[in-house]
Amino acid sequence: MKHIVAVLTEPTEGNEDEFNNYYENLHIDEVLKSTGWMSGQRFELSDEVGLKCPHKFLALYEVEADAPGDVILKLNETRSRRQQSAALNKKTAALWVFSEIGPRHS
Repeated sequence: MKHIVAVLTEPTEGNEDEFNNYYENLHIDEVLKSTGWMSGQRFELSDEVGLKCPHKFLALYEVEADAPGDVILKLNETRSRRQQSAALNKKTAALWVFSEIGPRHS
């Protein structure tokens, strides 16, 4: 079953350049390698309507797993294989797993 993992993050104060370098040049590739997830990509908030988005940085990952709980379990089990950075604000980061419920339209 296909899942999308959405991660909203922000840098710790004064560390946006280090945060962006870490996330783009190390973190996403380490997540993909350690978890076996299919792909990952970062986005920066550029506009919004309605509820205010809590953070301007989004990472989306495509994942194949039998059950949604397996996605977070795999992420947690492999955490020690990834470098951590003080530039990523772990206190405010949030993650959601969305599971496919219909076919892809194009």
